[in-house]
Amino acid sequence: MPALPRRAALTASAAMLPRFAIAQADTRPAISVAVAKIANSGVLDVFREQSSNASERWTGSILETLIGRNQQAGLERVPGLATAWRRTDGRTVELTLRAGVKLHNGDTLSAEDVAFSFGAERTRDEALPADVRAVARRYFPALERVEIVDPLTVRFVNRTVDLTLEGRLSAGGSQIVAARAWRERGTWQANRNAPVGSGPYKLREFKPDAALILDAHDEYWGGRPPVKSLRLLEIPETAARVAALQSGEVQFACDIPPDQIAGIEKSRGLEVQGGLVPNHRILAFDKQHPALVDPRVRLAIAHAIDGQAIVDALWAGRARVPPGLQWEFYGEMFVPGWSVPAYDPARARELLKAAGYKGEAIAYRARNDYYTAEIATAQIIVELCRAVGLNLVLEVKENWPQVLDKAGPRGVRDWSNSPTFDDPVSSIVNQHGPNGAQRANGEWSNDEMNRLSGALEAGTDMAERRQIFARMLQICEREDPAYVVLHQNAAFVAKRKELPWRAAPSFFLDFSPRNWRG
Repeated sequence: MPALPRRAALTASAAMLPRFAIAQADTRPAISVAVAKIANSGVLDVFREQSSNASERWTGSILETLIGRNQQAGLERVPGLATAWRRTDGRTVELTLRAGVKLHNGDTLSAEDVAFSFGAERTRDEALPADVRAVARRYFPALERVEIVDPLTVRFVNRTVDLTLEGRLSAGGSQIVAARAWRERGTWQANRNAPVGSGPYKLREFKPDAALILDAHDEYWGGRPPVKSLRLLEIPETAARVAALQSGEVQFACDIPPDQIAGIEKSRGLEVQGGLVPNHRILAFDKQHPALVDPRVRLAIAHAIDGQAIVDALWAGRARVPPGLQWEFYGEMFVPGWSVPAYDPARARELLKAAGYKGEAIAYRARNDYYTAEIATAQIIVELCRAVGLNLVLEVKENWPQVLDKAGPRGVRDWSNSPTFDDPVSSIVNQHGPNGAQRANGEWSNDEMNRLSGALEAGTDMAERRQIFARMLQICEREDPAYVVLHQNAAFVAKRKELPWRAAPSFFLDFSPRNWRG
């Protein structure tokens, strides 16, 4: 046999090599992120795990919605798993699905997956836990059905007119799961920590209270993910998160208090990004507490709190006291001229005297810095209330079940509220309305507020809806206080400077191809 030319011989030799020997190495980084908390519930299911400042960080990396939110700009609505949508009438929205979307189990996204994600088997079946069904009803209180028009077209039909359907489809609880993967596991219990979606990363491992590990979903419709693997480590203490970043154990550290920013940025190669996010820190009342039955005592607490002092002392001016439980991106629904109850110690004392308050102890339940600067904030509030004669007794709890435990009188507790889309039904109705968490927890309910919630959800005249919302604010923040707004939250992330990543205007840690400049 004649000898092969040198080039041909090399080619023949290469052809005989195992494929892995000539495959291109994956040079993408493996990223570790230190977070204060991964999931409050110890569960990854979106109908149980509800925390904005915990699960919002990673949910969008695994599961996506039909209508997205622009995490690189102002959170405005953008195409997600649907490329287009249109109103056919006040009750109906029709959406065109993105073609060729690969799910984590290898299936291609179809209308069947969408219908399943909103159907009875996933949201209303009696076999589901009661709290899961309740949250699903809260997100879509009047959804009648999802019609499959063809494999790439779905139609959402509401029982009533709802101007907020598009907003609801961009928010939490609207994430699309792989129908076949869910059905193969068979039950909610089997699926609760095994989400299978379409996001840029897919689940490898979840250890509650410890770690969440995701791997790149290389068939992602938005392009090849820039990170090979993403590991979230739960490190509750701020100092330990910062130390992990400085030592190189992690490349990102979340929940950085403003007073730590200057010190971190003195470290070579580190920077801090972030700012205001659509989330308000609040105190929630349990008006079943004997001392809080009288709304004047709750209003006195509101007047005793100096929100600006908290912002100045703990947030270095990087947060703000907002105009009540609302956000400017509500547009037409924003109520101008509204404000939180003014810091007014004299008025607080007058209210307490009129209510006959005699210094009874009121439990104030907080977590150990689950929220940024939570304990320092609580200590300031306790002292401000003590100055007007209020006896708030701080109780630091380990977890949310302990905070909400009905054993022993509940008084006030730390909480937060996020507008998941650009309308008040996503915030004030969602948390404080007839299907909201405060009523479900047995803390607070108001008959007029419940009636107005239904009117706001079904209303079609924006001016009338704004009047309804204004009345809700009057009830919830003045007449029968459900909560006190302390300040708008800000979120800060410390990171390695060389990594080409930008903080989103939300709690979400966006590691999609859209947010990696390198």
